[in-house]
Amino acid sequence: MDIIAKFHGSCRAEIRRLLVITGMAVAVMVVFQSFSLVTNKGSIVMMVVGNSNTSVVNMSTSTKLDVAVASDEERLEPDMDRGLTVGVENYPNDSFYKLKGENSFNKGVTDDKSLNMGYVTSLDNSSTETEAMEIEHGKLEKVEKVGSTYNFDDDPKATAGLELGGVQNRASPGDFTAEVEKLDVNSTASESISAANLSSTADVRQTTETQPMNPKVSKQPPASIPTNNLSAADISILKRWNRRPTSISKMDLLLLQSRVSSRSMRPSSSSVRDRELLSAKVEIENAPVSWNTPGLHASVFRNVSIFKRSYELMESLLKVYIYKEGEKPIFHQPIMRGIYASEGWFMKLMEGNRKFVVRDPRKAHLFYLPFSSQMLRIALSEQKLQNHQDLQNYLKTYVKTISGKYRFWNRTGGTDHFVVACHDWAPKFTGQHLRNCIKALCNADVSKGFKIGMDTSLPVTYIRSAEAPLDNLGGNPPLKRSTLAFFAGRMHGYLRPILLNFWENKVDDMKIFGPMPHDVEGKRIYREHMKSSKYCICARGYEVHTPRVVEAIFYECVPVIISDNYVPPFFEVLNWEAFSVFVQEKDIPNLRNILLSIPEERYLAMQSRVKMVQKHFLWHKKPKKYDIFHMVLHSIWYNRLFNTRTK
Repeated sequence: MDIIAKFHGSCRAEIRRLLVITGMAVAVMVVFQSFSLVTNKGSIVMMVVGNSNTSVVNMSTSTKLDVAVASDEERLEPDMDRGLTVGVENYPNDSFYKLKGENSFNKGVTDDKSLNMGYVTSLDNSSTETEAMEIEHGKLEKVEKVGSTYNFDDDPKATAGLELGGVQNRASPGDFTAEVEKLDVNSTASESISAANLSSTADVRQTTETQPMNPKVSKQPPASIPTNNLSAADISILKRWNRRPTSISKMDLLLLQSRVSSRSMRPSSSSVRDRELLSAKVEIENAPVSWNTPGLHASVFRNVSIFKRSYELMESLLKVYIYKEGEKPIFHQPIMRGIYASEGWFMKLMEGNRKFVVRDPRKAHLFYLPFSSQMLRIALSEQKLQNHQDLQNYLKTYVKTISGKYRFWNRTGGTDHFVVACHDWAPKFTGQHLRNCIKALCNADVSKGFKIGMDTSLPVTYIRSAEAPLDNLGGNPPLKRSTLAFFAGRMHGYLRPILLNFWENKVDDMKIFGPMPHDVEGKRIYREHMKSSKYCICARGYEVHTPRVVEAIFYECVPVIISDNYVPPFFEVLNWEAFSVFVQEKDIPNLRNILLSIPEERYLAMQSRVKMVQKHFLWHKKPKKYDIFHMVLHSIWYNRLFNTRTK
């Protein structure tokens, strides 16, 4: 027993000794770690994605560190067949920012809204690696004003790569020499933006391989942009120009994501119509390759086989119920002329249609709210109700009426209902109480809530004669189009004055004008310029949309769309890069070089496709197959199909 007792006592002593040693070791490690953190002054080691090198960035540890993990939309994704697409930057306000004292950041930084995380994209042509790193508020400060200019060379965001022929060309900070004067909302007429070399890289988006530059390309004449005609809001937008807009390739990715993951709410109960839509969706997704597509041209579509099958099923299956509720002039009274005529023509042709419209709402796949956004704006302004909230409340009352009388709105929350609205304000007064509806909008601005894959972009058609909407259709053949580019219009918004300051009366082949006379002769001259120009400039006005896109197609002129974040019409099915050119707003100083860099063969192909796609943008008193009425309805049908969910 004594031996056992001694053995137990010895074991307890050894255990106590082991615990003491372990405690001392832990204490030493804690002290060592604390000492290491102090000496390194908060150094953070970050791994470089896809690179064996490691970057060390000194940062303050005064605020909590966030894990540098990007969401799906923030992550840099490979662009389909076009190289690498950089994500969209988000700024906390309208000022430019740079990182203080960190030369290693001169590679182009994009931040999320909290500025706690960002991406550094290498500008070295030999590398396309992306570095994920954390950025703390304490290390960001506003760009200092140097010699009354913002130095873009010092601003890493200004070095974001531009796209030429679908390939990302990363310009080094030394090559990007643009300087833009700091704008003050109280600036006088003498203050201007120095923008002679605002952009040195073309942004011609092409689906074919990159072509060599045309030898005719010349340097741009120097120009400055007076700010006396710009409002405070316009200046605010200009100050965001170093923000990268949503590119067409990024829109393609958003469309693909919407197809994979529907955002529609589930219906409260299942429906025969829902099952019909789901069955049609499966058929469309598995559409056989169509070699024979009479009336359709594969080159202007994303996938002509899928479009053909979807259109056939729409014709054979789709039924639409139109609510009878609502009083004129806001409801059931289409306006057939003017810049907002698209919503009026659709309303008139839809309400008079016998093929798609049903009287029994139980048979309907879609429900149409037949109101005019233009008349809503006019009618309520006459009652001195002019702000967006008044317009929203009017629609709220209407939704309450139909949801109380019918069960269909409540079953899906409005996801199988649609509106067609062309007024500039339509996104704002339909965005709250009609937020779940499918919205066909002229003002299709992806940066202001337009949902690609759910909403659809409505073409802006300026109808001058409701009796003869197709008057003067067509234009000169390519060999008789002597003018390189043409634009004429009122100085709406911030962009058009900039366009004129750079290109009005600068070179003979750029016919860039302000407003033209509205008499018969002025309209004739405008048409002749459209018909005899290779490229027609479609510059945004107060909002992203403009009737010049459809006008260019109408007169068989290749559209040059200068409107950041604009989603072009029928984006779900048309391949816009096959018959048009997209130029970023900040590249206006380089506009002529961009157009001259397009090879003649490429231009001829685009102009030929403009003629092919023209039929899809024409209104007819009696709708014809594949015309604009059917294309608008198809986009609504198509988006409904891919957002249909079962209980």
